[in-house]
Amino acid sequence: MIELRPLTAADAEAHCAGEDKHTVRWLTGGYGDVKGTIEFFNWLAGNAAAGAGKRGFGIWKSEGGAGAVPTVPARLCGYIDYTPDLDDGLDPDDVALAYAVHPWARGQGIAPEAVRLICDVLRTDKTGTRAAIRVEPENSASIRVAQKAGFRYVRDFPSNRDTHPDGTPTTFSLYLLDL
Repeated sequence: MIELRPLTAADAEAHCAGEDKHTVRWLTGGYGDVKGTIEFFNWLAGNAAAGAGKRGFGIWKSEGGAGAVPTVPARLCGYIDYTPDLDDGLDPDDVALAYAVHPWARGQGIAPEAVRLICDVLRTDKTGTRAAIRVEPENSASIRVAQKAGFRYVRDFPSNRDTHPDGTPTTFSLYLLDL
């Protein structure tokens, strides 16, 4: 079973332990440390309390026993966030999603399910009219997540804020889902 929960300071160590070269390459740009991660989680909590800006959640996986009762405590297996005010390649009512799954949990359908769950949150909260996944065309795993979650490819575009190490603009493929 997969569920989303707001992240707390107690989750920072497990979150950092789940980072690897793929997380750094496609999402964060660098490895986090526990202190900085706690500050980031506190910032996300402040945004949630204010009802504005980026909101982030831990992706938690529990193993079901008989009757879908978990047999072991849920384990942090990734991260997902949404940003309702990102304008890089998006229309004003699009909500950008970003996610990462820890290496031990990849290939289990966790990311598409987390994307579906975050879209449910957006619908419930009436945040935006479309969910958007911006993915570099070389990130085939994230493209598969978008497709499995029902998003449709729209176009490629050069970013007006993200760049490669050599300074050239990052090109993103845009995938959208009506909410």
